[in-house]
Amino acid sequence: MTTGNKNQSNVAERPWVHHNQEKNRFEISLDGADPAHADYRRKGDTLEFHHTFVPESARGQGHAATIVRAALDYARDNKFKVEPSCSYVAGYIKRNPEYQPLLK
Repeated sequence: MTTGNKNQSNVAERPWVHHNQEKNRFEISLDGADPAHADYRRKGDTLEFHHTFVPESARGQGHAATIVRAALDYARDNKFKVEPSCSYVAGYIKRNPEYQPLLK
């Protein structure tokens, strides 16, 4: 499953986020680097996001925010609650209150 918002004006600049269900993570493929990703554990109707990673060479470009936004949109669209044990995901939700209703 690939996610993205085609209605956003900068969609051409924003990479597509792939939901890699085999690895339980949302990821962005990066040229010449390991993929950036947000890992989760499924616990019934809850997704626990426990790790976010962006390769050093790709940091500071908004990849983590893009991945987490897509992951939280997936959770909301599929009626999952969210448990953010990853500090980045917890901070993202705190900064973006529209996702706070997802918290378990």
